[in-house]
Amino acid sequence: MVKAIVDINDEANRILNIVKAKENLRDKSDAINLILSIYGKEMLEPELKPEFIKELLKAQKEKTIKVKDFSEHYKR
Repeated sequence: MVKAIVDINDEANRILNIVKAKENLRDKSDAINLILSIYGKEMLEPELKPEFIKELLKAQKEKTIKVKDFSEHYKR
């Protein structure tokens, strides 16, 4: 475990206290860990929605065409 001394503003401190109280956590370190865990799941490693996975699998099965020159093939 890493120990860190951080400077946070008053608003961040209030938010930490609210999260700590709401989630019945021992200290602000636990609140920070919880917040970062949620952020990591939602922002950094989003899961693919089942509908999107189905769409990708369907597209994978579609017939493909060979294109020698992409710019010529899609010229308007």
